[in-house]
Amino acid sequence: MNAQPARALMTIGDVLGLLRADFPDVTISKIRFLEAEGLIEPQRSPSGYRKFGETDVERLRFILAAQRDHYLPLRVIKQRLDARDRGEAPPSLEAARHVPAQERRPRTLVAADTGAPEPAVRLTRRQLLDGAGIDEDLLSNLEDYGLVTRAGAHYDGEALTIARAAAALGSFGVEVRNLRALKAAADRQVGLIEQVIAPQLRRRSPGAHEQAAEAAREIADLSVRLHAALLATGLRESLDP
Repeated sequence: MNAQPARALMTIGDVLGLLRADFPDVTISKIRFLEAEGLIEPQRSPSGYRKFGETDVERLRFILAAQRDHYLPLRVIKQRLDARDRGEAPPSLEAARHVPAQERRPRTLVAADTGAPEPAVRLTRRQLLDGAGIDEDLLSNLEDYGLVTRAGAHYDGEALTIARAAAALGSFGVEVRNLRALKAAADRQVGLIEQVIAPQLRRRSPGAHEQAAEAAREIADLSVRLHAALLATGLRESLDP
């Protein structure tokens, strides 16, 4: 992945705008994830912002189309990209589809050791049920209470994290209806973040939306840390003799 001329470089927000028409489900988080997996290598500005060239955009189109049209796992897509970079013929699509069963199945969808969901993952209902180890009744309850939603016929990686957590909490006797308070608290936090970044979203300067998204993620991370600290403090006070 060669360096691109400075005049051709785009922000991640610009790239998102170019891709959205053909790939409506693509998100900034998805692009970041593909970078983390080594499928793309955008440049960085002196201030640390990602900068993309036409080659990066074309590469992203290749990846997204391979996922959407051929259901190829990222491992196989990377092999095909690497072969193309070397000027070699990539494996046939038929051969690419015949991967070991453990690799055909959706990845755990939770980043190792962090518990963080992989972004922009698309799961069928059966994949979500199997991945979370839950039954239809629990998933239906999660949907009824608005904790899990789907886009069309698919669920995202967050749905898997929520379903797993709900199942684990259920083993302690926590029912789905009791989780409405957590959902309401999360909705309030989202509302607060939206208020904070609203002025940035209204700006028309280049990269404004990217900066707003960065700020939203940082605020969300800080909010989660604060919530965890407050929860720990409250439990310590309630459990101290």
